[in-house]
Amino acid sequence: MHLDRRTLLTTGLATTGLATAAVAAGPRDQPREQGQSPFVLLPDETRDQTAELQAAIDQAAERGVPLTLAAGTFRVGALALRANTRLIGASRQTVLEFSGGGTFLTAKDAKGIRLESLVLDGNGLGIDATRATGLIQLDDCDGFSLCDLEVRRGLLNGISLSRSSGSVADCWVHDFSQAGLLSLDATGLTISHNQVTDCANNGIQIWRSAPGEDGSIVSANRIERIAAKSGGSGQNGNGINVFRAGGVLVSGNRISDCAYSAVRGNAARNIQIIGNACRTIGEVALYAEFAFEGALIASNLVEGAASGIAVTNFNEGGRLAVVQGNLVRDLFRREQEPVDKRGVGISVEADAAVTSNVIEGAPTAGIIAGWGAYLRDVAITGNLIRSSGVGILISSDPAAGACLVSQNMISGARDGAIRAMDHGEPNGPDLASAEPPKGGRIAISGNLSV
Repeated sequence: MHLDRRTLLTTGLATTGLATAAVAAGPRDQPREQGQSPFVLLPDETRDQTAELQAAIDQAAERGVPLTLAAGTFRVGALALRANTRLIGASRQTVLEFSGGGTFLTAKDAKGIRLESLVLDGNGLGIDATRATGLIQLDDCDGFSLCDLEVRRGLLNGISLSRSSGSVADCWVHDFSQAGLLSLDATGLTISHNQVTDCANNGIQIWRSAPGEDGSIVSANRIERIAAKSGGSGQNGNGINVFRAGGVLVSGNRISDCAYSAVRGNAARNIQIIGNACRTIGEVALYAEFAFEGALIASNLVEGAASGIAVTNFNEGGRLAVVQGNLVRDLFRREQEPVDKRGVGISVEADAAVTSNVIEGAPTAGIIAGWGAYLRDVAITGNLIRSSGVGILISSDPAAGACLVSQNMISGARDGAIRAMDHGEPNGPDLASAEPPKGGRIAISGNLSV
C-alpha cells in the first residue's frame, strides 16, 4: 500500500495514537536530531479519545518532545499530565471537550508542564471536588506555563493551582461556577495579560492555607462581570481576592462589573495595589481589611463604586498603609441596605498616610479617618476633594488616637469641609472654619475650603 502523508498520519494514529511532525514538515524545515521530532495527533469527533491522548501524552513526555494536536475537537475525559508535558494546539482551533469523569486535566509533582494554544471546554459537566477543584488542576508543579488558552464552561474553578510555581499568560478564562483562577500556597506565580470574565464568585483568587509570604504577581489582566452567587459579606464577588497571602503585587489590571470589590486583600500583609483601573463596583473598589500589616494603594482609578478605597479593621490588627495619588470619582450610596450604605471616597484607621488623592462625587464623605475608638496616627495631606457630602470626617471617640489634616483643598462640600463624627454621623462645627484645636490629638492647618 502506498503511504502518502495523510495515510501515514491516520494509520499511525490508529495503531499507536502518534505520528511525527517530520511527516508534516515543509521543505524549509530544518532537520531534527533523532528522537527530537514532536508527535502529532488528529481529532476524531465520532469517538472518545481519552486513552489515545493519554498514551500520546505519556510517550511524548517520556521522550522529552512536544505533543502537537491538530485543529478540531477531541472528546476526552480525565487526563494526567506528566513531568515535561508540552501540549500544543493550533492557534485555539484545537478543542479538548470534557466528556465527563471525576477530573479533567490534572498533574501532581510534575515539573515543566506547558499547555499552549488550546481550548479547554468543561462542557458544563461536574467534576469530583474531592479530587480536583478546577478544570485544570496542578498540584506541587514547578515551572509550569499556561499560555494562549481558552478555558471555559465548567463547574468549580477554571484553573486551580496548589503549591505551584509558573505563569498563566494570555489566556481567556470564562463561565465558571466558582473562580476563574484559584491559587493556594503559591511558590512563585505570575498571572498576566489574561481575560477573566463571567465567573459566579471571584475572578482571580490568591489564597494561602495559613498567613505567610506568597509573592505572586497579578498584572495587566482584564477582569469583568464577576458575581457573588454563593453570597457572603465579601468573600465572593471580587475581581481579585487575596487572602492571607503576603507580598502580593496587583498592578495594571482593568476590572469592571464586580458585585463586591475590584481588589480585596484580607489579612494580606504588604499588599501592593498599583495602577489599576476599576469601574462599576458594587461595594468597596480597593480593600485592605482584617489582620493585614502594610498596604500600598497608589495611582489607581476608581469610577463608580459604593466606596473607593478602604483600609480598615484596626480592631483585628489591620494597620500601616500609604494611600497616594489615586483618582476616585462618581461614588454612590446603597440606600437599600439597612446599614453600611457607604458613599465614601477613602477611609483609613491606623498608621496611615493619605496624600495627593483626588476625590470627586462622594455623597457621604471624601475621606473618613477612624471608626469609633479605632483611629491611630493618620495623616491626611495634600488631597483634593470635590462635590462631597462632608469633605473629611474624623472620629470623635475619646479613645481615638492622633490625626493630622493639612494642606487639603475641599470644594463644594454640602455638609461641611472637616467635621468630627461618631461612627459615620457628623457632629459639631465645621473644623475648617472654627478656631484650630490647641494641642490634643487632632491637628488641622493650612486647608482651603471653597
